Amino acid sequence: MNNAPRAPALTRRLLNIERGEGPLVAASFIYFFCLLCSYYIIRPVRDEMGIAGGVDQLQWVFTGTFLVMLAAVPLFGFLSARLPRSKLLPAVYLFFILNLLFFQLLLGGESAPLWGARAFFIWVSVFNLFIVSVFWSFMADIFSNAQGKRLFALIAAGGTAGAITGPAITTLLAGQFGTANLLLISAGFLCGALGAILYLNRHVQSSDKREQQGLGGSIFEGFTQTLGSRYLLGIGLFIWLYATLSTFLYFEQAHIVKAAFDDPDARTTLFAIIDLAVNSLTLLFQLLITGRIMQKFGVATALALMPGLLAIGFMVLAIAPILPVLIATQVVRRAGNYALTRPAREVLYTVVPRSSKYKAKNFIDTVVYRGADAAAGWLFAGMKSLGMGLTGIAWTAVPLALAWCLLGLHLGRQQRKMAENTENAHAETQPS
Repeated sequence: MNNAPRAPALTRRLLNIERGEGPLVAASFIYFFCLLCSYYIIRPVRDEMGIAGGVDQLQWVFTGTFLVMLAAVPLFGFLSARLPRSKLLPAVYLFFILNLLFFQLLLGGESAPLWGARAFFIWVSVFNLFIVSVFWSFMADIFSNAQGKRLFALIAAGGTAGAITGPAITTLLAGQFGTANLLLISAGFLCGALGAILYLNRHVQSSDKREQQGLGGSIFEGFTQTLGSRYLLGIGLFIWLYATLSTFLYFEQAHIVKAAFDDPDARTTLFAIIDLAVNSLTLLFQLLITGRIMQKFGVATALALMPGLLAIGFMVLAIAPILPVLIATQVVRRAGNYALTRPAREVLYTVVPRSSKYKAKNFIDTVVYRGADAAAGWLFAGMKSLGMGLTGIAWTAVPLALAWCLLGLHLGRQQRKMAENTENAHAETQPS
């Protein structure tokens, strides 16, 4: 009897949650779980389709993804200017659910067209960035800067749990049910995310009058906001370097894995196993460690740590461009991103105006990201055509990773100053 009341308090202390935050954090956790479970069910299928379409053609697919982003972002700007949050978010996810049902019909035949496979690769690449960007815009909108430092890693752990469950579902069911039915399962989890959105909107609506109207402004405001702010431009450059290095590593992965395995099913299984290993390693850090690192050492340290480790990873990969080293480097990059870099990066947006949390953030997370993808893809292809091997390209990535590390330190310090200025201004307006 005496221990019963202590359990919730102990749980809150262990997870770094304050009283009254539990329902909101739990709903956000479930939301992100469903979101990334939906994505990771179909991610291994996308990666295999990328290889099946030809590793020497990946730069074209990445360019296609960027062009689709250029068309999609103004549409999102149009909707966000006119729809309140309670309608905007459900509309985005309903659109992607319908897309999944379409691809289920397109790819469900005995011989799916090659253009369909390439279209699906592009669609998944757009889908991933949009759904996650909108999620974190929502989180930056309903949580404060101080809450973000404590809670974003815990909420991100919901995504990690989904990212563990998704590959497990693919590994277990791909051979038995086929790709088309995996898309239906993915759509089902998106429906779960939609339910969490509806709950969160009801929870915050009564205390947030701004939610009842659209953001206003033009459809290109995300672009103009980014150009008009050194802070947002810095975040954009941070994303550009991240995406460039991720693309370099992805292309190296495609070449190394293709050389190691001839069987497409074996490659798909390997990608699913890598996903499972990365996310299992990430989960413990997100639940118990990351939030405390950001509280104790600051956002700057959380932003800089993984780029520094990736610089070391590229050095090792340059010396030994083989499958075990590639897998280890991917694990470091992705686990470091999910456990530290991504939660810290989202805290950067807690100190910007509400419109920037949706419009500028969406522009940076999608157009800037995929623009860097496309540019890096062509750069990789160009270096290969000039005779550079995987070793030379890996060495090229090292100074980029070091520059990324320094930029992370700078952005973290700027975020701290902006948060302090906001808190001081708020304190001056309070009655004494």
